[in-house]
Amino acid sequence: MSSYPAIRLRRTRASAWSRRLHAETVLTPADLIWPLFIAEGDGVEQPIATLPGVSRWSVDGIVARGREARDLGIPCVALFPNTPAHLRSDDGAEALNPDNLMCRAIRALKDAVPEVGVLTDVALDPYTTHGHDGLVDAAGYVVNDATADALVQQALNQARAGSDIIAPSDMMDGRIGLIRGALEGEGHVNVQIMSYAAKYASAFYGPFRDAVGSRGLLKGDKKTYQMDSANAEEALREVALDLAEGADSVMVKPGLPYLDIVTRVKTRFEVPVFAYQVSGEYALIEAGVAAGAADRDAMVLETLLAFKRAGCSGVLTYHAAHAARLLAG
Repeated sequence: MSSYPAIRLRRTRASAWSRRLHAETVLTPADLIWPLFIAEGDGVEQPIATLPGVSRWSVDGIVARGREARDLGIPCVALFPNTPAHLRSDDGAEALNPDNLMCRAIRALKDAVPEVGVLTDVALDPYTTHGHDGLVDAAGYVVNDATADALVQQALNQARAGSDIIAPSDMMDGRIGLIRGALEGEGHVNVQIMSYAAKYASAFYGPFRDAVGSRGLLKGDKKTYQMDSANAEEALREVALDLAEGADSVMVKPGLPYLDIVTRVKTRFEVPVFAYQVSGEYALIEAGVAAGAADRDAMVLETLLAFKRAGCSGVLTYHAAHAARLLAG
């Protein structure tokens, strides 16, 4: 009799059909949210140098991407505006304009492809001259409560335009409860809140700031309101507060460097958890591909599967359309 044990774990790996049958984690296009950048104009596509393969699109282009998402089985798109410089101000007032770039894109998408969900970012950084997510005092400190009041009005503006998911990314204390109360008060009872509950002050956001035109504007850093990358228990406290205040789902950002946080949040709270595979993560994959050090298709699917395995209900990724095509193939 063989000295080997009766149990051989390689048996179920021996054939492709068996590997599919025994897969513990499944990735589908329905697990993806596609972030899109909006530009002013008509018929506009502006490639973003630090995000190879990603562009800003005018509203008509955003609608075309919405139709593409629908056809690929991607259930939701996320919108981020590149507000023209002349419309930016210290107080980010353009965020409250019902005809701003974001609101026009929301309305156009919901008119053209109502079956695709629209997630909208709530924060002031695309609208401010200083590049911060909130209002700043004379010392340059981002003030919490006045910012939260502005975010409530921004959220209502987006909900009135037709946003399906309000996603506050600012990390102000208490803003989820205030936004939830305001949405309920106006009758937007089915508008979801996906809170950026654990958003870290990360080095991986640079290309995104290029995309929304805020990199050169930022004065200082965001460490007084975004989380310290050294902290995990604090992330659980942030999530607990946002859930208690009415968040329907929570997000961890960035993604791959914080999969431990995803798993801890999912295990502790058993709620829908999303992660954002941020611009720097995307850019690193594309740089590896360009250098001949990686296969794009394999890298994209492996990293996205890692999010699902860690406990994500879904992933915001710039590779969404590419991944959906691979999964369909």
